[in-house]
Parts: sequence; C-alpha cells; structure tokens
Amino acid sequence: MTYKSEDTSLKPIKWYKSLAGKKERLEAGVFLVEGERAVRQIAENNPNDIVEILSTGEAPSFCRTYVYRRITGEQLRSITSATTPQGIIAVVRIPHDVYSANLPDNPGSKILLLEYIQDPGNAGSLIRTAVAFGFSGVIMSEKCADPLSPKTVQSTAGTILSLWIRRTGDYLNLVRSLKAKGYSLVATDLDGEEAPSYLKEADKLLLALGNEAAGLSCDILGLADFRLKIPIKDKAESLNVAACGAICMYISF
Repeated sequence: MTYKSEDTSLKPIKWYKSLAGKKERLEAGVFLVEGERAVRQIAENNPNDIVEILSTGEAPSFCRTYVYRRITGEQLRSITSATTPQGIIAVVRIPHDVYSANLPDNPGSKILLLEYIQDPGNAGSLIRTAVAFGFSGVIMSEKCADPLSPKTVQSTAGTILSLWIRRTGDYLNLVRSLKAKGYSLVATDLDGEEAPSYLKEADKLLLALGNEAAGLSCDILGLADFRLKIPIKDKAESLNVAACGAICMYISF
C-alpha cells in the first residue's frame, strides 16, 4: 500500500497543537479530528475535506489518498486532547459559514437550536444525536461551546460534518426567519406542558435546548410555539441537557 509521502511543506508539531485555539483554527482554515473511528467517518462521508493524516503507525487503508505523516507517541500526546490517544489524527477543512448567520438555501425539516450550552461534551453529544435522528442542522448561540473545539469534535464521534452548523450571536434572527418559513419552535421548559407527542406533529421542527443550569432564555421562550416538558419521576429534579435532547429527538424521529 502506498501513501502520499511527507514533504517539506508540512507544518511543525507546534502548529498542529495550536489548532486547539479558535483563532488559530480560523487562520488556518482547518480543525482536528481524532481517533480511527471518527477519521474513518469523515473519510467515508466527506473525503474531500481531509487535508492530511497524522499517525503513530501505518495509516489505515482508507487513508491511502491523503498526505500522510508519521509521528511519535510523544508528539501525538502533545497535539491531542484525548486522555488516551488512539494513534491517528486528521486535519480537516472548516466548513463554510459555521460562524455566520447565513442559513442554507434548504435548511431541512428538522433543526436543533442550542442556546448557551457550555459543556463541549454536551454540545458534541447533541450534535451526534441530531445526526442519528435525522436533523439537518444545528443553530448555536455565540456563547455555546465551540463546535470545532477538540473536546466538542471528539464528542461528535466523527459526525461533525454530517449536518450544517451555525454558531452566531444573531441566532434569534435566524429563529424568527425560520418561524416565518413555517417552522414550529418547540422549547424544552421545566414549566412547560407534558406533551412530547407534539414533536411529531410539526412538519417543520425547530427544537430548542438551553443552558445546563439556567435553561432557555426568556427571548426563546417568548418566541416558542410550544413549551415542552418531559415527564420524570419526582425523585429526579431534572435531566441532563444531552439526555433531554436525545429523548426529544428520538420522539421526533
């Protein structure tokens, strides 16, 4: 098996490490995807978005068309955010409009709205779940965890490019625009109504999930067509936002 070999244009190790920062990612136009399963997912579904592969061993066969760089275990640990690195990293192009307020021409029938979700693990898990249950896109408020940060990307398990993402401070106007196009805004709310079946009734669904501690803002609740509460036993005060989102998205499937 032959691979495109390393050449003098490849960056120093510290350059890859710097991609943990948003500014550096935007300047370079790339982000990192870690682990063979996640890299394989990107290679199978978005093959043209991979720029380069770094690995501590021989690269898997699905990487044969990419520039390949062999690195040491110590170098890998200096780059990766993973506690136990899996031996392979892909350098991937940042999708267009991730940090803009430009909706796609065809947004799809189901969209997830995340407002002030601060934990990267929660944000990544919600993106992964959205892909699993047929959501076309995710709108994120500017104070959400960065969708392309290492921890968020790791939590998506390679699904980060499987839907469109918009992270913007102008998210409320995106919501208004979608409502004007016939989308029903369903907001999760501890004081809402216990009617999860409403999620299946909307032809065009915009599902809103809020901050881990504070929930959704008054702005979103005020725009909501329906406030949804998932019924739970009294001994549990509430659900983790990723669990809540998974239940709602499953019901809408």
